[in-house]
Amino acid sequence: MNNAESSTVATGLAWFKSSYSGTEGGECVEVAAGIAAVHVRDSKNATGPVLTIPREAWAQFIETL
Repeated sequence: MNNAESSTVATGLAWFKSSYSGTEGGECVEVAAGIAAVHVRDSKNATGPVLTIPREAWAQFIETL
C-alpha cells in the first residue's frame, strides 16, 4: 500500500465523493477505482496526496462497514 502518492499518479480516474461524507463541506473523501487498486483522496485537496489501496484490501475494508 502506498500511503501518500502524488495525485498525478491517479490522474484520468473517475472520482466519486463518498456517501459517508458530510454535506457541510467539512470531512469529505473521494474514491476512484483503478484496475489494481482503489484510490482515496481529500475532496478539499484534489491535488494533494492520494492513498492507494490494493483492491483485495479495499474489499475487506468495505465488508467491515
